[in-house]
Amino acid sequence: MKKMLTLLACLLIAAPLQAAAPISPSLEPDIARLLREEGLQGAVWTTLEREGAAGVRDARTGMPMRVDQRVHVGSIAKTVLAVGILRLVSEHRLLLETPVATLLPQIRLDNRWNTTDPVRIRHLLDHTAGLDDVHLWHVFSLQADAHTPLAAAFPPGSRTLRVRQRPGARVSYSNLGYTLLGMVVEAVTGQPYEIYLDAALLAPLGMHDSTFAFVSQANDSRLAMGHFEDGVTQPAVASFVRPGGQFTTTAADMGRLARFLMSDGRLAGQPFIDTALLQQMGAPAGTEAARAGLSVGYALGLRTVDRHGVVAKCHGGSTAGFRAMLCLWPGTQQAFFIALNADSETADYARFDALLVRALMPALPVSPSGPAQQAASWDGWYVPAPNRFDSFRFLDTVFNPVHVSRDGQALKLTSPQAAPVTLQPVGGALFRAPDKQRASHAFIVSTEGTRIYSTGTQSYEQMPFPTLLALWISVAAGLLGLAWIVIASLLRRGPLVPCAGALALLLPLPFFISQSFLQLGELTIASGLLAVVTAALPVTMLAGLGLALHRRTVRRMEMGAMLAVLQLCLVLAWWGLLPLRLWA
Repeated sequence: MKKMLTLLACLLIAAPLQAAAPISPSLEPDIARLLREEGLQGAVWTTLEREGAAGVRDARTGMPMRVDQRVHVGSIAKTVLAVGILRLVSEHRLLLETPVATLLPQIRLDNRWNTTDPVRIRHLLDHTAGLDDVHLWHVFSLQADAHTPLAAAFPPGSRTLRVRQRPGARVSYSNLGYTLLGMVVEAVTGQPYEIYLDAALLAPLGMHDSTFAFVSQANDSRLAMGHFEDGVTQPAVASFVRPGGQFTTTAADMGRLARFLMSDGRLAGQPFIDTALLQQMGAPAGTEAARAGLSVGYALGLRTVDRHGVVAKCHGGSTAGFRAMLCLWPGTQQAFFIALNADSETADYARFDALLVRALMPALPVSPSGPAQQAASWDGWYVPAPNRFDSFRFLDTVFNPVHVSRDGQALKLTSPQAAPVTLQPVGGALFRAPDKQRASHAFIVSTEGTRIYSTGTQSYEQMPFPTLLALWISVAAGLLGLAWIVIASLLRRGPLVPCAGALALLLPLPFFISQSFLQLGELTIASGLLAVVTAALPVTMLAGLGLALHRRTVRRMEMGAMLAVLQLCLVLAWWGLLPLRLWA
């Protein structure tokens, strides 16, 4: 699960005015040390004043990483694609407020707010359209190729484009939204988005070593090899949602992009992108959190983030075998880019970011807290609303809710999967986590009257405790029922048919282990078996109940265990998880 979220996941960041610090004369020794300590292969980077490389480009050959090595950058592609959209806006070929449906009439957005709040281009750029991020089959599949139509990401009848919240209200990161933006570019220009953006955006910017086109190690010897844990190599993989994550570049080219993003938008003295649009990148506006005064968040392809003692405009990315980060400080014209040709679950990539931040910017003292609001009114349990990955909504709700409680004048956030965080008030609806320069959380009442809090990129909505408690009891009872059925049957005291249904859940496991995890979203023997055995589970429970009643040999424990499993099956079916189908 963590590997899935790691690959799906795309870390983001963004920036204000700070005082510059002297640049380290050489980062190579420090980055080489971090590579060894974290068990990673290689890295390339730039601080605008100088570029560097360390480690190896391919663990099999041991060849050193070069400064001009080409790399994949994952979701940093979103920043570059967003600049391409802003170019079209600057040319008056597109408006940020244009409804997406007018440009893509063949795509049906399931938006119950469409009459008053249609999904607009700005919403896609800001991740405020309310769309799911991706389904497993969008990224964990080897069936896409370099020329798969972008519309293939939205098969009819899949409910892939269900709008889960009022457009513009909350940020929810979505690769599907940026896939639609790729289709918007194609609709406006009449060309494949890769061809148009390479010629109309990258070439004028002087990014001649970069491309939106699919590049693999097989056809480009300059492209570093990707890696997973223990140096396992991973060649490039095509994707159904490539506009948001397919981009090949070099450190030098990313330095050129960074300089332009911090400029007035002119090239060779001529307007290229409107200055105001560049300045709006990373400056959230219009969301519930932004209206409450929260300044961290996502906008137009960049995110303002408060980390490592400074605030920056950044975007991170991960893709098969690579991780990358781009951060900007327009006020001092400082920036860095780093790409590592390894995607590891255990490595601490934040150490590389922190090293580069310290080389460029000094950490500032945290300003004092402001007057508190009535913190006690926010006590309760909160769940993500909406979830980034709709497929994991049940898991996040049951296993990772956040409890908010008053701690003096502060608020304490407690979650099963994270360390407790105490938020200090900074005035009004805003609170700040430790070591942050700015407010990090906003606690507000939505237009629908529900209590929510937001970090700028994720909102959490209050859920009644009895509802959560009922879900916890349901899951616990169902799992205990399964365990009792299996154990009792093995001791020759339990029903055999339900036991067979429970043990059948293990059948797909060896097939999943033997196949590539990049096929997790495909119809394979493993995923097909998983769908069959999860569909069969309630059937075997019902059969067991029927046999027990027919033979009049009903035991209370047997009945209780089978009914407990059946109620959990009903709950999972209600949440769309039974039968469990991973493919499109």
